Amino acid sequence: MAYDPENVFAKILRGELPCNKVYEDDYSLAFHDINPQAPVHVLVIPKGDYVSMDDFTAEAPAELVTGFFQAVGKVARQLELVEPGYRILANIGTHGHQEVPHLHIHIFGGRPLGPMLAR
Repeated sequence: MAYDPENVFAKILRGELPCNKVYEDDYSLAFHDINPQAPVHVLVIPKGDYVSMDDFTAEAPAELVTGFFQAVGKVARQLELVEPGYRILANIGTHGHQEVPHLHIHIFGGRPLGPMLAR
């Protein structure tokens, strides 16, 4: 799938749309989800044109991959989620129910989250 530069996260990265920012560095931007599924629901996106984990890990420079994953950990610590715990999730493709075609990691926390998948 080709990257769509008009997706909502690309517009947020360019400053064309606002976000409730939690964290930003040279590699990533983290912000509160506008439709939270848990008391804490933050999205972390890489700064770059990557649709999914597949093309990100295949095409992004190692420094960006490392910086992005370090940012996920920094955000979880900043939000004080390490204890009692949290969940990270990346949806990829139609079967994974990816809604925005820009790689993003969800960080969920603030309550017990239940089973990982509905049966």
